[in-house]
Amino acid sequence: MAVQLDDAADKAAPRTGKGDAPPARRGGRGAGRGTPSVGARRTASAPARRTPYLLLLPALLATAVFLGWPMVRNLLLSFQNLNMKELIQHLTDWRGTGNYQEILGSEQFWRVTSRTVVFTAVNVVLIMVLGVLIGLLLARLGTAVRLVLSAALVLAWAMPVIAATTVFQWLFDSRYGVVNWVLDRLGWHSMAHYDWVGSQLSTFFVITVLIVWQSLPFVALNLYAATTTIPKELYEAARMDGAGTWKVFTSVTFPFLKPFFLATTFLEVIWVFKAFPQIFAINQGGPDRLTETLPIYAFTEGVGNLHFGMGAAISLLTIVVLLAMTAYYLRLTFKQEQQEENGL
Repeated sequence: MAVQLDDAADKAAPRTGKGDAPPARRGGRGAGRGTPSVGARRTASAPARRTPYLLLLPALLATAVFLGWPMVRNLLLSFQNLNMKELIQHLTDWRGTGNYQEILGSEQFWRVTSRTVVFTAVNVVLIMVLGVLIGLLLARLGTAVRLVLSAALVLAWAMPVIAATTVFQWLFDSRYGVVNWVLDRLGWHSMAHYDWVGSQLSTFFVITVLIVWQSLPFVALNLYAATTTIPKELYEAARMDGAGTWKVFTSVTFPFLKPFFLATTFLEVIWVFKAFPQIFAINQGGPDRLTETLPIYAFTEGVGNLHFGMGAAISLLTIVVLLAMTAYYLRLTFKQEQQEENGL
């Protein structure tokens, strides 16, 4: 491929005169006036190199003001002993690393951290698997059915988080919920008044269904859009070789859409890990704080128990855990890309 590109470049290059000199222009002495020197070209390209940075400057300033400054304030707050007394009297009681030592020495923090990691992994796997299946289904449906299904996905995606959570609270209500009514009609009479938020597993089940339902449209629609970029000749060649549906997916679709899978999984990990309104609105981390994830834990300790310095420290540790997860994921991604490049 590189040799062909070099040959094409050689063919497209202008012919030179004797001694590899550029061909003379017609017009005598004034013919060479329009040719800029090397120094002029370098001087002209300097502003062009600065243009991308100037265009990024407003976004960087907005990020520094609206994200960087609150992070700095939160960092300073995490080193303070700030309760209701200090807040009312405007006192600053510096505690140093005491908040972090107390949190890292607490079994509750490590239980919540492991619970959050498992919760994120389960949700991301379900979202990616179901989203890929729906996206591939969209690629196979007819135009009319595809439009209807796409519209339904867009409506589900556009629904506000709290509104969707309220609907799910009604669906799984123990007395008037549709889910219990349907299960009772189907023969599971013990589920007629089942309390879905009364235990840890059932509460997590409701939250998982809600989060997966909200995330599927993003994955499915993006996957369908990505499949439209795959040349149809690849599918025809694979079928001519006798490849089945699974073989076509593993040999054509997945390798071609691998960057999409990596980027989407990365985004879903971040989105699920920091999910707050769904979990808090369903049962506020209950029962008995058994469904608390790190964002809920930080809010409960900081705002609920009025330990604002402790809540700030937990929130920063939450960011550290998320960065560690994403760094490990990116490391695997870059390592795999390097292996593929070396293999090629």
